Amino acid sequence: MERAAFLIEDSGERIPCLLNPASVVVRRAAGVRPRFSVGGPLTGAGVTDTPLLFTGGGTTEITMDLLFDVSLARSAPPPENVRDLTEPLWQLAENEAKDGQYGRPPAVRFVWGKAFNIPGVVVAVSERLEFFTQAGTPQRSWLRLRMLRITSAEPTEEATPAIPPAESDEEMEALGDWPTPVDEGEVQRFDLLGDGEGAAERPDTIAAACGFAPEDWPVIMEFSGVDDPTELRAGQTIRIPPA
Repeated sequence: MERAAFLIEDSGERIPCLLNPASVVVRRAAGVRPRFSVGGPLTGAGVTDTPLLFTGGGTTEITMDLLFDVSLARSAPPPENVRDLTEPLWQLAENEAKDGQYGRPPAVRFVWGKAFNIPGVVVAVSERLEFFTQAGTPQRSWLRLRMLRITSAEPTEEATPAIPPAESDEEMEALGDWPTPVDEGEVQRFDLLGDGEGAAERPDTIAAACGFAPEDWPVIMEFSGVDDPTELRAGQTIRIPPA
């Protein structure tokens, strides 16, 4: 019987599984996300489904459960601690530091006979330890491993998310230009007066009072670092971006 194994692309090292997995779960997520504008999701009262933006790409995830037990090890003498058997798989999820680069897990290939030959990176490992000795040494491990498929032998150097292009001139106007450094001398400051009960004016009235269109209030709130406009209070000072 052929044994499932992981091949490290850089070194060619082979890490065999003690026993073949009883099951392999493969999940696929397409490159689709809801469409957003500056004001939030692009939706409305008459829309039955949220408009989608097709970004391309996607992710393929492979999950498997592996069993390790010191009594099944083929080495002589058998290891005393089952984690000596699972440690190589744990290392596949460790980030390898390289000069001038962020640490990243090594590129590996999951192979099992002629049915599986999947390049990817191991992104998560967990195990349940059982059958402890009097000294607290585990003898059995149920290890769950999760990896993501990659299209090449090596992960990309920079994990920079792609920004999908706008699909119309209206979307381009909603997205606006790339942010540029702001001269603090051009930043206006607006003191909130309140409604007599401690709460401040509504965000849309603040935008109108500062020379913006009422529907542009999210731009002002974002520029001022306000996460929740309902928490505005009288006496608070809002920073207004230059027109």
